Amino acid sequence: MNERMILAILPISIGGRLTTSSIIDGLRQNGCVVTVFDEIFDNNLEDVIKNKYDAILGYDYSGLKIKIDNGLKIPSINYFSDDIRSKTSGPEWEKYLPYLEEDDNYTFYWDRELTQYETFKNIHYLPHFVNFDIYNDTGVEPKFDLMFAGRLDTDFRLSFFEDLLTKLPHLNIAWYAIEKHYQDARNRAKHPELIDAVYQGFIDNEPDMARAVNNSKIVFTMNSQGISSLNYRTFQTVACKRLLISDYREELSLFEGFMPYYEDFSDLVFKIEGYLEDKDAYKKVTEECYKIASQNHNSKLCVEYMLSEVKF
Repeated sequence: MNERMILAILPISIGGRLTTSSIIDGLRQNGCVVTVFDEIFDNNLEDVIKNKYDAILGYDYSGLKIKIDNGLKIPSINYFSDDIRSKTSGPEWEKYLPYLEEDDNYTFYWDRELTQYETFKNIHYLPHFVNFDIYNDTGVEPKFDLMFAGRLDTDFRLSFFEDLLTKLPHLNIAWYAIEKHYQDARNRAKHPELIDAVYQGFIDNEPDMARAVNNSKIVFTMNSQGISSLNYRTFQTVACKRLLISDYREELSLFEGFMPYYEDFSDLVFKIEGYLEDKDAYKKVTEECYKIASQNHNSKLCVEYMLSEVKF
């Protein structure tokens, strides 16, 4: 097969940039030649789109928007880990939504339940995946007992996190978020000094996130979008052989019963303390989840599937 020439759009969204990076890695692992246009740092789109490409790749509507706005006559590959029918996937989602119906636009959706509700000809369910060449166990002794990365943008999430810091003062806890979300959280917090103590800055690239995950024994998640899906952090964590404790999601079944989940605040505290104490249980979970993810959620395999569904 001839090398595919792909134009990949690196979006403004931090989560989108990390997810797209794994897709770009997968394209290259499958022999594609990838040109990356960075929506934050590049300003030469007119020059970039003059080149010849076999397809354009985007996160949410980012690639499709560039294709439509510039009249590109090539297939688009669109990976969504935000609700297709919501402003979370882009402020102009209603304008570009109808184009997903066209034959040469291909949609890959991270949430199993949401995928079943859509009837686009070229829509496919595809959970998150990562590049295992970047996300792996580096063998370092973790500095932090517990890590959370993401927004504390609702009162529930903020109070849940503050209660956790209050309940577990003996643990070394790290929180990563962009500066804007940090300032917002500490301004709303009952105990801003606790927020200050755990804030570790923000991460916008894969190697640094891999190091942060490796530096934590346990990562917990509060999935905020979708119905059944697991977020990207899940797969980053298991690839590094660190323990992930998720709130309950139906797609925990992807890990065949090995991944722990918490039902409420008390259950999360119980499981954190239990796994930190029981090293054998910790090792069994991390080994089994790693095995499943490495076989089913690696970038090379998943992007190979994406390419197999696209008619170039």
